Amino acid sequence: MPLLGLEPFVYPEGLLESASATANPGRWWALHTRPRAEKALARQFLDYSVPFFLPVYQNQWRNRGRLFRSYLPLFPGYVFLHGDDDTRIAALETNLVAHVLPGDDQRQLHADLHRVYRLITTGARITPEDRLEPGDQVEIIKGPFAGLEGKLIRRGTQLRLFVEVQFLRRAVSAEVESWMIRPLTGKAEAMA
Repeated sequence: MPLLGLEPFVYPEGLLESASATANPGRWWALHTRPRAEKALARQFLDYSVPFFLPVYQNQWRNRGRLFRSYLPLFPGYVFLHGDDDTRIAALETNLVAHVLPGDDQRQLHADLHRVYRLITTGARITPEDRLEPGDQVEIIKGPFAGLEGKLIRRGTQLRLFVEVQFLRRAVSAEVESWMIRPLTGKAEAMA
């Protein structure tokens, strides 16, 4: 099977530009898809101009000296739909959706998705994180992530900004450096 390049992962383009949930009418729904159907569902949404967000990351590997790249869902099995009940019903009619999860706290879900979108659009290498870990809350004050808030975690010698989608209990992270961050909790050890 051929490896495809990066496909549109948000429609319309300005859907997540604003950090405010009131910028676009409608509500967010997390669609739990059938196995490996995230991109197929996103393509159908794109064909029918249905607002969606499918967070993806670039996976790279070498095989026999050749570099291969693919784009995988950050949250396997989930596509985020933005719309009303009719839009949700249309999504169910695709037969690619196994279950619909309504977002109870729309403001928090939108803010989480906005932060994930910002991480993706910076072009930095991001990594899916399956488990939530305790860490200090930080704000990025310099660099491409300026203005983002999240938890700071350490992976080996790397510092990473940990942005979670609380609704799914999943997260993504991107590498940051100590000069880019300011602790929000007042703990100096986040910088160490």
